[in-house]
Amino acid sequence: MTYTRMDQMTAEDCAYLDTIAAPPTLDFVLAQLELLKDEDPGTAAVDRYVHSLQTASRALHDGEDDETVVCALLHDVGDSLAPDNHAEVAAAVLRPFVGDQNWWVVKHHDLFQGYYYFHHVGKDRTMRDAYRGNPYFKACVRFCERWDQRSFDPAYPTEPLDRFLPMAREVFSRTPLDTLVVRD
Repeated sequence: MTYTRMDQMTAEDCAYLDTIAAPPTLDFVLAQLELLKDEDPGTAAVDRYVHSLQTASRALHDGEDDETVVCALLHDVGDSLAPDNHAEVAAAVLRPFVGDQNWWVVKHHDLFQGYYYFHHVGKDRTMRDAYRGNPYFKACVRFCERWDQRSFDPAYPTEPLDRFLPMAREVFSRTPLDTLVVRD
């Protein structure tokens, strides 16, 4: 490549970049999940790694499909890199491999999760209501109510990571979807 500005790029340059700009691998994403392990949980009873396993365990125990369980497992993988917008990071990582509903739920779960604690930090806990007309609103409410907000319990029968790896391998082996289409 010899361009110094994007307006100098050729079709060949773009084709080459497409070959090296691949979605993240499962190994990379699992490494991000591992970063949540053994951290100081603060006031929570478990760290965010156990929280992630527990969120996925709850979805699994509720009979959810593999894609939804994997999204529950990985919904907080952006936390160590971007705590203030971790949901957007996690959604961007998952976007090439999951359907619109699961992508939307992961992308918005942090705002919906606020229903359970925003009033303690001077925020409006009903901010999620701005999305009430979205077709995935109820799915996000369910995700947070049944799995995410409950998953800080050290006594809950939490599945080990190995239980989720076959599901995650299947999801990450899918042909990536078109990630440039605006779906918000």
